[in-house]
Amino acid sequence: MPKIIEMPKLSDTMTEGTIAKWIVKEGDKVTTGLSVADVETDKATMEMPCFFEGTIFKIIVKAGEKAPLNAPLAIVLEEGEEAPANLDEIIAKAKAASAPAPKAEKPAAGTKKAVSIPGPRLPVAPQPARRVAAASDVRVKASPLARKIAAEKGVDLSGLEGSGPGGRIIRDDVENAPARGSSAARGPATPAIRPTYGAEDERVLTSNMRNIIAERLLASKTQIPHFYLQMEIDAGPLMEFRAHLNASAEKAGGNKYTVNDFILKSVIRAAQAQPAINAAWDGDAIVKFKSVGLSVAIAIDDGLVTPVIKQAEKKTLQEISQSVKDLAGKAKNKKLSPDDFAGGTITVSNLGAYGIDQFAAIINPPQAAIVAIGSIRKAPVVNDKGQIVVGQRMWVGLSGDHRVVDGAVAATFLAEMRKLLENPALMLV
Repeated sequence: MPKIIEMPKLSDTMTEGTIAKWIVKEGDKVTTGLSVADVETDKATMEMPCFFEGTIFKIIVKAGEKAPLNAPLAIVLEEGEEAPANLDEIIAKAKAASAPAPKAEKPAAGTKKAVSIPGPRLPVAPQPARRVAAASDVRVKASPLARKIAAEKGVDLSGLEGSGPGGRIIRDDVENAPARGSSAARGPATPAIRPTYGAEDERVLTSNMRNIIAERLLASKTQIPHFYLQMEIDAGPLMEFRAHLNASAEKAGGNKYTVNDFILKSVIRAAQAQPAINAAWDGDAIVKFKSVGLSVAIAIDDGLVTPVIKQAEKKTLQEISQSVKDLAGKAKNKKLSPDDFAGGTITVSNLGAYGIDQFAAIINPPQAAIVAIGSIRKAPVVNDKGQIVVGQRMWVGLSGDHRVVDGAVAATFLAEMRKLLENPALMLV
């Protein structure tokens, strides 16, 4: 019996994947655990392993093509096995089983079915808003929490489709719905502003990952009430301490530390000192995380990934340094796994290496805070004696979710970071 390599779920939010590259070809032998393809998900490009032994008989989804979860990607035959006569039927059934359920409503009686004609991709005209059923038309099935959130947001439950068991409306359905009185609720949505471009301009289709980044950041900026704080830090003691530590480590053949290693450690310690920052909004409650899951923003070719250092509060400076190196290496080589993205509670984004002095970062939902790190610059400063001398300064910013974090809490967090960075030896205690 032929075995089918299916599209695996490589991230918690993945609904489809793109075959970026096949590592094997038809006729190649495969073994359990062997990487057979690079799959682009909504978070990163990852290697897809094979879960059985045999020979690649047929590749169904070509490089560059998309497929939903559990869709057949390739056929594997055991050694000496012949392809069955009904192989095409087996593939067709597997495709049908993995196809997403259609969302379109059934056409009215007498309506002719439209014929699909291939053509250029054009902007889609806004569709008329669906009629919102009156409360007397149907009894709405919704969870108590969904009803509570709907009342707070002004969402009409009768106009929603539930994704819960039996079509029951749950919290996520309400939180993703437009509030009553919004433009989306009143009628057709405003068409997206599209650019005008000529024959010499290039229009590049975006990847799954870039699309998800766009969706999540749009949701973050439109659904999370951001506020921003910034604080200047004297980076002189940090640079001096780091140089001394690296000189000693070089003689002993030990680990070499980056400025970012100390910054990450300071964020972890500050989050422990001010645990209200290490939290998330959960509809009608605030989740306070017991452990610090440090999401580290790493730039790759197609965007930004945020793998997580789990239980970061238990790690030494050296372990933090090594963890970041390992995650950066995996990100560069497309080796990050779904587990590498799980458990983040606070994010650090450092653009200092790119010459950025200060910036306001967008929160990585569902977290309640992200720390923005700028470059270290030489600047004229006034010392304790009232003299103008050359100093080294760095700006640290924090973007907070005001539903979870108050300004005073965020300010206390930044003050703790400054204390640690201006006294870096404290981070080794």
